Amino acid sequence: MERERVELMPPSGDVAARADAYAAAPLLNCLLREVAQPCADPRDRRVYRLPGSGRLLRVRPGRRPAGPEVRTADGWQPLGHTELVKLVAEELRRHTGLSNHELPAEMIDSRDTVAALLEARARATAPQDPYTRSEQSLVTGHPHHPAPKARGGGPVASWLPYAPEAYARFPLALLAVREDQAEEEGDTSALDALGQAPPGYRLLPAHPWQLDLVGRDLAGAFADGRLLRLGTTASEVRPTAAIRTVHAPGADLFLKFSLDVRITNDVRRLWRHDLRRLRRTDTAVARAFAAQDEPAAWLSDRGYRTARFAFEELAVVVRDGLRGHLLPGATPLLAAALAEGFDGNPLDGPLDPDHWWRAYLRQVVPPPLNAFARHGVVLEAHLQNSLIAVDAAGLPVQAVFRDAEGVKLLPEVSRPSGWERLVYCLVVNHLTEIAAALTERHPSYDPWPALREELTRHDLPEIAGLLASPALPGKTNLLLRWTAADGAAARYHPVPNPLVSASPRGAA
Repeated sequence: MERERVELMPPSGDVAARADAYAAAPLLNCLLREVAQPCADPRDRRVYRLPGSGRLLRVRPGRRPAGPEVRTADGWQPLGHTELVKLVAEELRRHTGLSNHELPAEMIDSRDTVAALLEARARATAPQDPYTRSEQSLVTGHPHHPAPKARGGGPVASWLPYAPEAYARFPLALLAVREDQAEEEGDTSALDALGQAPPGYRLLPAHPWQLDLVGRDLAGAFADGRLLRLGTTASEVRPTAAIRTVHAPGADLFLKFSLDVRITNDVRRLWRHDLRRLRRTDTAVARAFAAQDEPAAWLSDRGYRTARFAFEELAVVVRDGLRGHLLPGATPLLAAALAEGFDGNPLDGPLDPDHWWRAYLRQVVPPPLNAFARHGVVLEAHLQNSLIAVDAAGLPVQAVFRDAEGVKLLPEVSRPSGWERLVYCLVVNHLTEIAAALTERHPSYDPWPALREELTRHDLPEIAGLLASPALPGKTNLLLRWTAADGAAARYHPVPNPLVSASPRGAA
C-alpha cells in the first residue's frame, strides 16, 4: 500500500487533482525551506509569512505538505498548482530582485508530466521484479525540488516511451562508429556483446530518445560513413530512476547515456570534463570500498565509449551490474522508493521499527563515513544513488552505492565543503526521508537516538560538531534554479537538526 500517495489523493481519484497534489508537495517543501518564515505563534507553525510580499500561506503539515491556502481579505483561499506557481514566482521576484520565465514553465511541465505518468501507469502493468518496480516508482520524485518531473517541455509522445515511471522497457539503438573516430577509456568490452559491428567499426549503443534529440546534428556523420545505423539490440532495457541510466538484466549491466534534457537542476549530458576524470574517481571509490569490512558494494563505472565528433552527445558509460555484488538471497531496492512508496515496500510490512532502522543504519552509514575519513572520498550517498538490499523478511542486510560522476575527492574540494556535501546527501536528503517514512507508519517511534548512536561509533573529528550543531545544510534547489546557478552548484540553507536533542537509548 502506497500510504503517502493515498493521503495526497483526492477521494475522487481525479488525475488532474492528483497531479496537482503530487506537484505541489515538493514545490511547497522548497518554498517553506528556502524562503517562507514560520509565523511567530508557536501553536500553529503551519502558517508562514512570505517575506517578499508579506502574504500569509497555510498548509497541511508533513513531509509532503498539502492543501496550500493564501490569506486574503475574504479569508483563506485554496491554491491550485497553477495559482501556487504564480504565487511562488511573484514571491521569488520580490525576494531576489530577479525575473525568471523558464522555471515557472518547468514547474507546469513537471505537473503535466505527473498527470501523463498517472494515466500511463493506470494502463500499464508494473514489473514483477521488485528491484525494477522500486526503480520505476518515483512519480513524485525529489521531495525538495520545484520541478522534479519536468521533461524538457517536449510533447508527451517524445519522452513517455522511455519513462521509468510509466514502466517503460525498450531496445537500445545500435550504431557503429568508425574505428579512427572512436574514443574510449577503461573497460568497455561489455558493449561489444550487444551486437555485431562491421569490420573497421566499433559498436556504439545509443539511447533512442537522445538519438531523436541530436540526430539532425549527426546527419553529416551518417552521410560520410563515420557513423552507421545497425538497428536495435535484441533485448530490451529498463530505465532506472535516473531516466538516462538503463538496466540490462540479461547482460547484468547498467548503461548511462547523455540526455540533452534538463532533469531537476542539470541538462543530463555526459560532460567531457566528467568523463575525463571518471576512471580516476571510480578507482578511488573502488579502493575505499575494497578496504572496508562492511558488506557494502560499489557499482563501478568501468569506462566509457563515444564518437570523437560527438564526444558528449553519444557517450555511454558502462557500469557494473548487480549480481556480482549482492549477498546471497538479498533483494536490492532503490532507497528513494522506500520514501516514495511502492508495492512491496518493506516499510509497509510488519516490523519492529527500532530493529529495522538500526539494521538500515548499520548498512548505510559506515561506508560513506569510512570512505571520507580514510580515503578522502566524498560519496554522493543520496536517495537515488543508494540501494538497500533486504533479506526475505525485509530486513536491511547490505547497502549498494553508485554513480562516480557525483563523487568528489579531497583535496580537489576542501574538507569542510566535502563534509558539508556528505552531510547533506547522507543525512538530510537520505536518512531524514527514510526516518520520516518510517515514523509515518510508527508515529510513536523516535529514530534520532539510533542515528546519533550510529554516528558516534565513527572516529571523525566532524562528528561532534554535527551532533551539536543546531542546523543541518538543506540544499536550496528553488533558489538555485531561480537564479540560474550552475547545475552542479550547491548552496545550503540551515534546517533544524533533529540530532541535537536526541538522547541515546537508555539515557535519562
